[in-house]
Amino acid sequence: MRWDAQALQPALVDDVTAPTAAPLLPMAGLLRSISTPEFAGITFHEVTAKSVLNKVPPQSTMPFGWTVNPYRGCSHACVYCFARKSHTYLDFDSGLDFDSQVVVKVNAGPVLRAELARPSWTREHVALGTNTDPYQRAEGRYRLMPGIIEALAESGTPFSILTKGTLLSRDIPLLKEAAQLVPIGLGISLAMMDEELQAAIEPGTPGPRARLRLVSRLREAGLPCGVMAMPILPYLSDSDDALDELFSSLAAAGATGVTAGALYLRPGTREWFMSWLARNHPSLVGKYRRLYGGPQGSGSYADAGYRKWLAQRVAFFKRKHGFPPSGAFAHDGLTQDSATEFHPDPRVEEAQYPQGSMPERPHPNVAAPRSLAAESGHRLSGAPRRLHDGGHDREVRRNPRQGVQGALF
Repeated sequence: MRWDAQALQPALVDDVTAPTAAPLLPMAGLLRSISTPEFAGITFHEVTAKSVLNKVPPQSTMPFGWTVNPYRGCSHACVYCFARKSHTYLDFDSGLDFDSQVVVKVNAGPVLRAELARPSWTREHVALGTNTDPYQRAEGRYRLMPGIIEALAESGTPFSILTKGTLLSRDIPLLKEAAQLVPIGLGISLAMMDEELQAAIEPGTPGPRARLRLVSRLREAGLPCGVMAMPILPYLSDSDDALDELFSSLAAAGATGVTAGALYLRPGTREWFMSWLARNHPSLVGKYRRLYGGPQGSGSYADAGYRKWLAQRVAFFKRKHGFPPSGAFAHDGLTQDSATEFHPDPRVEEAQYPQGSMPERPHPNVAAPRSLAAESGHRLSGAPRRLHDGGHDREVRRNPRQGVQGALF
């Protein structure tokens, strides 16, 4: 299919594919907006970016100082996604627009390469997948990640990738080459094994079994792979049986390490999630309102008592299945030996990344940029591929994206 034939003229955009907020013409760097029947209800807005390297605010608790996000918005459509609020900065809403209006920085690779070549760049750790998923399905067509990986590795910049997308397996050969030049970390997001629940709350993502196979493929390739088992959903995926199955499956897949934590409901996410909960699990609405009440009745984090209970259960099942602790904290007179992974400040908990997902050691080549082409004798082409990418796409076809209905409140 020719994507050029799918370009939308602003006057012809219908109510299904148009953003619910302002028209897109004022968007900086907009080249064209594209809709295709293969992604019914989703519009891709191709833009040229002036910069793709983002500085993390100094007050952040995250274990990295820089990020790159080649996409804004995400067709994975996870109801709980904490990044929903960021879409409002583009004059989109944080609900259906976040799922269906995806901004693509088509020049991300070349722009990043230029930024990393500046004399002022000190080759600090760069994280990908911290806002929206770099391996969402459109990556199969746009192929932005190979150029980004090459630019980072060849500049001597350590990097990490966090994703739910099984399309990452396409780039395993390139990642193996990159790991010879710089420290890398790879993380997979997987927090539930219940396929019915996963299909309802993560409707555009590969299923749990597909992600487990990806973990195994990465480990078989000699690459690290930590798993972020977040979010654990109160009353939905936090039972002993659910946690035992999750950690057992991750251990069998060969995950390097695991961190787990409760759902966060920041503004923009809270409204969308609570609307979904009211439609799908109305009996839990009152419990969630109490659990996430906060001082003003609209807290972002679960009650400390619940988080402490969950941390104890997580620590138990991690020990049971042979996972190392991911940063234990001792409180309330506990000795370090009896400490759990609970911390009174939930921002500290959410900044705990699993072993294998972050670059862990200085690399002898970090100070000496080299070329992947020189290492392997070739460079991967950045030419676009067809939208569907073989077996990777089949993992999500069983679970086609469903629009989430209902007004925000």
